[in-house]
Amino acid sequence: MTPSLVLAATGGTLVAAGVVLLLERSLSRLVVGVLVLSNGVNLLILTGGGPAGRAPILAAHEPEERPGRPLSDPLPQAMILTAIVISLASAAFVLAIAYRSGRLSGDDEVRDDIEDMRVRRESEDDVRLRTERERRAVADPSELGAREEPDSDFPGGVPRDGRHGRPGRPRRDGQGR
Repeated sequence: MTPSLVLAATGGTLVAAGVVLLLERSLSRLVVGVLVLSNGVNLLILTGGGPAGRAPILAAHEPEERPGRPLSDPLPQAMILTAIVISLASAAFVLAIAYRSGRLSGDDEVRDDIEDMRVRRESEDDVRLRTERERRAVADPSELGAREEPDSDFPGGVPRDGRHGRPGRPRRDGQGR
């Protein structure tokens, strides 16, 4: 295996392990998951940057400068430096939340919120009611408020305009409603 393939496989493994840790309910595992995931992404960015060449900034200072010699791309390195700062700030934020949660409740487990459970229960009830109403509407279309319009122009129906068949439009000659 080539080094870039090993780096890509290692980066993929770190990303997978970080995602598994992020899905846990413990805040300390969440902190570790953020750090592992960010390191895996940094490794994948470095691997995607291509093969290493000369340093791009110091290329002009070397005496044996040849135009055909490859340079390394500085963009992946700059992105990795930015990602390191962002991941450390995110980890510090989650660590502060874990510390505060531990001080208030004594553990770092994330519990279900009572309001979230109520909203979830109401939405499940709404879905059940909607499916029941649709099931009944298939058997009886008048359940959904569907009504049949009579073919006649008036008694019991909506008055129609003689020219366009649109309901409720008066005629311009003053003869309509």
